[in-house]
Parts: sequence; structure tokens; C-alpha cells
Amino acid sequence: MINILLCGNKKVFDGALTELISITNRTKEVINCYIYTMNLTRLKEEYLPIEDEQIDFLNEVVKSKNKENRVQKIDVTEIYEKEFGKGKNEGAYCTPYTLLRLLADLIPGMPDKLLYLDIDMMVGDDISKLYNIDIENYEYAAVKEKYGCWLIRPDYINAGMLLLNMKKIKETKLLEKARNLLKVKKLLFADQSAIYWNTQKKLLLPRKFNEQSKFNRKDTVVCHFCKRLIFRPYPHTENFKQWNIDEVHTVLKCHYFDEDLEEYIKLKEKYKCKIKEIV
Repeated sequence: MINILLCGNKKVFDGALTELISITNRTKEVINCYIYTMNLTRLKEEYLPIEDEQIDFLNEVVKSKNKENRVQKIDVTEIYEKEFGKGKNEGAYCTPYTLLRLLADLIPGMPDKLLYLDIDMMVGDDISKLYNIDIENYEYAAVKEKYGCWLIRPDYINAGMLLLNMKKIKETKLLEKARNLLKVKKLLFADQSAIYWNTQKKLLLPRKFNEQSKFNRKDTVVCHFCKRLIFRPYPHTENFKQWNIDEVHTVLKCHYFDEDLEEYIKLKEKYKCKIKEIV
């Protein structure tokens, strides 16, 4: 069984759907996906937890590939408010939902090995090639951050993909230390930096396990549709996600996931029809 962790609110549905399609289309092993979510409408009215109807539909999709696959919603609002509520890093570079991965050691019943993935990722190969990497002697495995390894430290990581050894993490108290750091200090890259600066031992993996620049590499296992810095014709950033299909094709010139995205379009329309029937 491959245990995957995603995090977010009701707006991550498109990301979760596309990502899970790409995973289950290429992986034969059973997929057990946890989605941490929370209600944070005190901060923004759109910060609503992922809906049960969305979880039910994601379950329907993954079970159509393997009846033993499943998606589980875990509401962590209470734990988040206790650990991070009204703290220094709620207004970090991304939404507060990026902090939820730092709660994994506090959630009962989590497996000893857990693959965290950002919601803006697609899987281009059997995800077991990543999940089955031996990390027994490490807190986690990750890939270098494409800019941070030049600007911050040579081994600075991108936390969009973290293969977590939860048993070791609980021993070293990595996530607890990361949370404590965020309680007293505002960090530009919040959770990512908090993890990095408290790491005792990590395994650095090849870029194919978190490809952040090239979107058509044939050896890519995990493709990360993260924000890019572009220098021509003038310095600017681009931030197109996999569900922004027109931009993925025309700007990123990526067609590697076309079959997955065609399936996504059909399933999204099916979901809309179901919701209309419920209403």
C-alpha cells in the first residue's frame, strides 16, 4: 500500500483530481490517500474545508482503477488552531494550508511511511518507484529546490514532495521543532524552511522525483507545476497549474499528461452534473 498525503481546502479539488488520475493511471499498488483540511474562514471566507461530496467523487474515481484504493478526509482545524492559530506565519508565501503537513505527527493512525505531495503535481511514472525508496535511516527524502539551492544553501530542499519516515521523525521530533520555530519566527518560506533548518538527516533524490523546470522529460516520476522565474523578454514569474490546460499547452509546451487531462475534463463535467442533481 502506498500512503499519500495531500493538503488544502475546497479549492484544491481540481488539483487533487488531476493528481490522483495521474497516479492511479500508472500505479498498480493500492493507493491510500489522506487529505488534511480545515475551516479557516476567520482569515478568509473562501478558506472552507474540502467538501464531503468532493471526497466521495475522488473515492469514486480512484476506486474505478482499483477497488481497494481510497481517499480519506481528515479535518485538522482544531489542531491547526492550537499550533498555528493567529501565529507569525499564517500570511506566508502560500496559504496557511501549506502548514498542515507539519501536523502529521499529531494525527492519530498515520502510517510509518507517508508521501506528501503538493496539490500542483502530476505523476508521470509508477509512484512506487519513489515510495519504495529505502529511507529507514533518514527523516525524509526530498529533491533540491531549483532556486533555493543557489540562493540559500546547496542542499536546500523543495518541500513539495517529501517522502516522510514518520517513525524517525517522531524520534527526532523534526515536525515538533519545525512548529516551534514557526511560533517564534516569521520565515519567508515558512514550513519548507522550518523543516530544512531542523533536519538531522535527509536523503537527497534526483530531480526526476520533483521536476520543477522541465515538463516533458520522459524519466520524470513527479512533475511539479510550481511558480517559475522567467528572465525573457523581461524578469517575471509564471504560475500555471496542471488544470490550466490551455496554458500548459501553449506556454509550458507540455503535452505529456494530455490523456490524464482529457480524463479530468470528462470527470469534472460528470461531477458538475452530480452536484446539480443534488442541488
